[in-house]
Amino acid sequence: MFSVFGSTDFRSRHRGFLRLYSALVIFLKAATIKEILNILGFTNFMSFKFERLSVLIVEDTAPMRKLVISVLDTLGVGRVITATDGTSGFEKFCVERPDIVIADWHMVPMNGLELVKKIRNDSNSPSKMVPVIMMTGYSALLRVAEARDTGATEFLVKPFSANDLARRIAYVINKPRDFVDTQDYFGPDRRRRDKDQYRGPKRRSEDR
Repeated sequence: MFSVFGSTDFRSRHRGFLRLYSALVIFLKAATIKEILNILGFTNFMSFKFERLSVLIVEDTAPMRKLVISVLDTLGVGRVITATDGTSGFEKFCVERPDIVIADWHMVPMNGLELVKKIRNDSNSPSKMVPVIMMTGYSALLRVAEARDTGATEFLVKPFSANDLARRIAYVINKPRDFVDTQDYFGPDRRRRDKDQYRGPKRRSEDR
């Protein structure tokens, strides 16, 4: 039988995304923006002017793009820009200059990690310190570390809920991290714990 999703293999690979999207639509119809943010516990987030916020979504899978757009629309984000791979994503980033970038890891011809590297280090990048939320199906700690060491601000494992995405957006708005500029790394501070509780070796110049 013909399907708009093509072959059985294609439908199987994307069945999880479609189920997640359907569940999200039900959730968004049942909850207001205020209820979502109250659940998240970000009181300062409530007063943020989302209509002034612009977000670039770089994702090659249409159902996932729709999911992220639905969440951003529900939060009241004023401008949403989309791209289907890292190459077009960087081009739109340079032209549109969004406040936040949400990018998938696995894309061709340019993947999410390569996009983050260009945003952080390319001479044509208009905003090297823009928050970047990396989406991926990889949850292994080595993958998280790789994204962190490339310069991603937040990490979001698929499948995720509307709350998960909204929480990451809240983090980058309410808790911006200092940027580190060294010979081999430029990006947000990779230390997330309270430095007063850190008992390991002191490796940074300001720690000595």
